[in-house]
Amino acid sequence: MNVNAESTLGFGHFIAQSDAVGKTLLVVLVAMSVLSWIIIVIKGLTLAVRRKRSSAFLDFFWNATSLDAVAHEIATHGAHDPFSHLTSHAMQAQTHHARYGAAKLEEAGSASDFVTRTIKKVLDEETTRLENGLAVLATVGATAPFVGLFGTVWGVYHALVAIGMSGAGTLDKVAGPVGEALIMTGLGLAVAIPAVVGYNWLTRSNRVVLSRLDAFAYEVHTFVAMGQPLAAADAPPANVRALAPRPAA
Repeated sequence: MNVNAESTLGFGHFIAQSDAVGKTLLVVLVAMSVLSWIIIVIKGLTLAVRRKRSSAFLDFFWNATSLDAVAHEIATHGAHDPFSHLTSHAMQAQTHHARYGAAKLEEAGSASDFVTRTIKKVLDEETTRLENGLAVLATVGATAPFVGLFGTVWGVYHALVAIGMSGAGTLDKVAGPVGEALIMTGLGLAVAIPAVVGYNWLTRSNRVVLSRLDAFAYEVHTFVAMGQPLAAADAPPANVRALAPRPAA
């Protein structure tokens, strides 16, 4: 193949020679890639911000002298992380049950039961919020390679048909169009790999957050529903972040 022929081949030539199906598949892959990166960047930044806010709230919580101080802190600065969100709802549930009792079916049972149900509801909400968008990454990671492969098969088919109609079946005439068609497989992998890596990273990070939040929920239930005082002496050491449940007496 001479230099002039080589200069006419490439990705641009492949797109120019593609039909509506090939161009549609390319648009789909580009859309998948853009959507994946948007989700990865947004959720990554959100995760970093939540982690910073959660750390600040937990430092305050474990050094607070009473639940009233915690409630005042939340009322002043708001609940912008999973831990303060859970604490706020637990305290509100306790206050509501103490003031109105079991006025409705959802409030039936003791104050401890009502707080427990409220905490479980918040845990479900936080789980849903953290996992939002991950299904898209999983879908892109699983389907993008096959979309690219389909584009390759479609391109190879039309390239071979065109070569057959021209009657020039030599290797130099076949290798160029077929090589161009393989670009779609490469694009499919380029879209799928970041989506899979981002999905695994976010899933792991969410699992860590939810594990800590579940352990913290036990502590909050103990303080709020059972009326145990929250003193600085009860706080774990500053370097302990696991927030493991306390052993039973």
